[in-house]
Amino acid sequence: MTEKFNEKQDKFVSGILNHKIALLLLLTGAVYFFLKFLSPLVGPVLLAMVFVTIFGPFLKKLQDRFHIHRQIGAGLLLVAAVVILVVLISVLASWIVGSIPDWTGWIEEMSGQMQKALHDICGRIGELVGVNGAYLETRISDLIREKSRTLGKNTASGVLSQSLEYVKIAGAVGGFLVVFLIAAVLLAKDYDDIMNKLLDHEECHVLLEVICGVIRYIATFIKAQAVIMTVIGTICAVTLGIAGFPKGILWGILAGVLDALPFIGTGVVLTPLAILQIMQGNYGRAVICAVLYVTCIFARELLEPRLIGKRMGIPPIAVLLSLYAGIQLFGVSGIIKGPLGFVIIAETYRSMSRSSPK
Repeated sequence: MTEKFNEKQDKFVSGILNHKIALLLLLTGAVYFFLKFLSPLVGPVLLAMVFVTIFGPFLKKLQDRFHIHRQIGAGLLLVAAVVILVVLISVLASWIVGSIPDWTGWIEEMSGQMQKALHDICGRIGELVGVNGAYLETRISDLIREKSRTLGKNTASGVLSQSLEYVKIAGAVGGFLVVFLIAAVLLAKDYDDIMNKLLDHEECHVLLEVICGVIRYIATFIKAQAVIMTVIGTICAVTLGIAGFPKGILWGILAGVLDALPFIGTGVVLTPLAILQIMQGNYGRAVICAVLYVTCIFARELLEPRLIGKRMGIPPIAVLLSLYAGIQLFGVSGIIKGPLGFVIIAETYRSMSRSSPK
């Protein structure tokens, strides 16, 4: 009875493996379930595994040449990464804080200009309609102040009501990082033993092939993002510097770094700069900001599929479709999960097709 059941099970599995459409559908469903429900639970450990796999050769060199244990090497590497990140954030924060007086002075100047413009407009309307211009100006100013107070109260109450949610998010991020750091240090010690045990089992070879393919994709993705950020940062810095923007090179570099943000990207820098130039009457510079923003968007859309798809042997259109599908299925995180899921499906399908009986 058991032998017949096993034979039927083997035939069923072989039938699925030989039926390409059924195999792809099953893989797609399994990967979606993993990315949607399981990846948030095991995310820190998976990220630690990727970290140890990528930096494994470097940690081995440290152990062989300098007799630094892999656990200690992984800890030192993570500490160095944290220090670099803190330094970058500190430099950026000090630059922003140092720019506050300039922005404050500009806001006061704009406020005075707007008040003068309101005075002139109300005077002209008063002459045309036969109304006291000063009274009209007073009424409009009172209305603006009332709306500003209401908006300020609503903003303050909104921030207070969301404060608990912010605390929860901060706690979740902190817990993720702590688990990741601990898992990375622990895996650095036992990584080789785990890999050797998996290699001893033939049924785990497909899993190892998939892991290697995914890690190769992640490394390619990081390198591609670094190239794209460098290109866009250079374009922005050169353009804003030549156009004569105050601290244009620094703003351009910041725009290149923030280009990694989904959807927003360089708009975080270029949109406020364009608005500022319009209010100052520098319409030519505002047009430069708008054209530069569109150029950066097209540059990313052209470079990303080519850099990722070409190095991974995946057509650029497939990378673009996986990005769109990921955003539709997972939201903002789909920018990463979409291409990652596509790579997992492709690598698993290739490995299973090679290992399936003909």
